[in-house]
Amino acid sequence: MAEKRIPKNTTTEKINQVVQKILGAKQVVLFTGAGISTESGIPDYRSQGGLWEKFKPIYFDDFMTQKKARIQRCLACKRLITWEEAMVMINAGARAPECTCGGYYKPDTISFGQAMPEKETQKVAMLSANSDVFIVVGSTLLVQPAALMPEYARNAGAFLVIINLSQTPFDSLCHVLIQDKAGKILEKITRGVERGLDRQI
Repeated sequence: MAEKRIPKNTTTEKINQVVQKILGAKQVVLFTGAGISTESGIPDYRSQGGLWEKFKPIYFDDFMTQKKARIQRCLACKRLITWEEAMVMINAGARAPECTCGGYYKPDTISFGQAMPEKETQKVAMLSANSDVFIVVGSTLLVQPAALMPEYARNAGAFLVIINLSQTPFDSLCHVLIQDKAGKILEKITRGVERGLDRQI
């Protein structure tokens, strides 16, 4: 019986290539954006039907000027409080609850227009540059400096994979480009890696 051949550059062949690279890698970095959640019914930001078609993004400076927030981390001393503690302050009338140090609390996330934390950004840049395989999932790769991470990885010799429905600035620079739904593709990659690991045991 003749062996079934997979046409070159099909999604199946690309998935097989990614699986083999993962199996041979010491360090794999998975870089995700809002697009990884769209199949769960959570819209992303920039694509057609995304949140920014309905809502204007609130920039960090505007957030601080307006003093309204959902709160978890103090911007000054970095003290963390629970959401329940923040709600007690909000229910008591505080529009932007203050820490005992005088700083304001906000969600422990990066707001639109807010600078990335320097220490964490340096760590991610190092992990990217030291990766053997760097996989982008559900990101337009437009937001800096996070969008530089695939470039750091590619320049250091990593195998760059992009799984995204829309185009990115790195599409022509990556080794494998799969323009398809993240959940379906990641499931197939995971199954392939599991089968490969089973054969290695």
